[in-house]
Amino acid sequence: MDDDEIRAAVAADVPAVKAVTDAAYHHYIERIGRVPRPMERDHAANVAAGQVFVTGEPVIGLVAVEEYADHLYLDNIAVHPDAQGQGVGGRLLRFVEAHARALGVPEVRLYTNAMMWENQKIYPKYGYEFVERRVEGPYDRIHYRKRLV
Repeated sequence: MDDDEIRAAVAADVPAVKAVTDAAYHHYIERIGRVPRPMERDHAANVAAGQVFVTGEPVIGLVAVEEYADHLYLDNIAVHPDAQGQGVGGRLLRFVEAHARALGVPEVRLYTNAMMWENQKIYPKYGYEFVERRVEGPYDRIHYRKRLV
């Protein structure tokens, strides 16, 4: 398999999906004072639903998406710390945009925790625009979108 290929995750990938997500988000626990939501997701259910796409052999990066009538929601993007800075995240973001176009939806939406300031520098570089900052329960979130049309 080509290491650059992005493919739909299968049941056998669930342990790697969990491991990469945990490794990518673990350092935020202390900063935000709680476990980040992606670490609490039911990865097996998301994989079974066809919402998770992975890259690398072994898996080094992934995205989890949810399709809606008017947008594709990017629920999680995670790159293993050992693979960060190698363009994996950018390839995954471009994949999400291509996937949204293939589904015929006009935009991609996502949010990030306000305490994950690194992400607030990354998303605008890929054409994502700030929509709003909204507190939802214990989460202070920055919402973004990218229009594809």
